[in-house]
Amino acid sequence: MKNVTLAVIGIIVVVGGILLSGTLFTITEREQALVLRVGEPRRVLQEPGLKVKLPLIEDIVRFDQRILDYDADAEEVPTQDQKQLVVDAFARYRIVEPLVFFRSVSNEAGWESRLGRIINSNLRSVFGQVTLATLVTPERANLMAQIAERVKAESQTFGVDVIDVRIKRIDLPAENSQAIFRRMQTQREQEARKIRAEGDKESRSIRADADKQAIIIRANAQREAQATRGEGEAQAQEIYNDAYGRDPEFYFFWDSMRALKEGLQGNTTSFIGPPEGDFFRYFGDAEGRVTPPRRN
Repeated sequence: MKNVTLAVIGIIVVVGGILLSGTLFTITEREQALVLRVGEPRRVLQEPGLKVKLPLIEDIVRFDQRILDYDADAEEVPTQDQKQLVVDAFARYRIVEPLVFFRSVSNEAGWESRLGRIINSNLRSVFGQVTLATLVTPERANLMAQIAERVKAESQTFGVDVIDVRIKRIDLPAENSQAIFRRMQTQREQEARKIRAEGDKESRSIRADADKQAIIIRANAQREAQATRGEGEAQAQEIYNDAYGRDPEFYFFWDSMRALKEGLQGNTTSFIGPPEGDFFRYFGDAEGRVTPPRRN
C-alpha cells in the first residue's frame, strides 16, 4: 500500500512539473512574443519577465525586439538612359507590432522575402527616373532618402519599422563593363585631343602676340635711339660750331687730332712717306702752318 502511495505521489509530481513547465515561461529584454491559443493569437507580450499561459492549449511565438539587419540580393536595375546596373542594398528594421507582423508574414523569413521585393520595386521606380550620370553625383543621397521613405511607408502595414535603406555597391553588368569602359576611354581621348588643339591654338596666339609686341618694342627703341642720336649729333654740332666760333685754330687742331686718331688706329696701321700735307700739318708746326716742300 505504501509503495502504491509513493507511485501516485511521484506521478502527481511529474504531471505537476510538466503542467508547471508548460504554464510558466520568461520573456527577455531582447524579445517579444505572441500567445497563440489553438493557433490563434490571443495576447501580445512585449515586457520582459516571468509569464503564464495555459498548458497544452496555448503556444508561444517569439520575435526579436532588437534592430535587425537585412542584406538584400543584388538585383539588376535599369536607369532612365537604359543602363543596366547591379545594385546591392541592405536595410535595418525592427518589429514593432508582433500581431500585425504574425498575421501578414508569419515570421522573419517571410518578412525578409517580402522586404527584398519592396526594396527592389522602389529601386526600379526611383532609379528608372534618373540617368547613370546622376547616380555618381551627391544627388544619389537624396534618391536613397526617397527610397528609404517609400520602403518605410510600405513596411508599416506589416507591423515593421524600417529604420534605413542603403546601397552597398553599384556595379555594371559584366557584359556591359568593357563596352562602357571603351566608350568612356574614347570620350576621354576626344576631350584630350580637343584640349590639346585648343592649347596649341592658344600657344600660337600667344607667340604671335609676343612676336608682334617684340617688333613694336624694337621699332620704338630704334626710333627713340635715332631720335636720341640725332639730338646728340645736333648738340655735338652745336658744340663744334660754338668751339669753331670761339677759336677756329683750336677747332682745326682738335679736328686734325681726331682725324689722326681715327685714321691711324691699331697696331697694324702703317704710314710710309714724308709727314707732309694737311693731314700732318700740326706735326711740323704747332700753329698748323704748312711747311713748303724742301728743294734740293
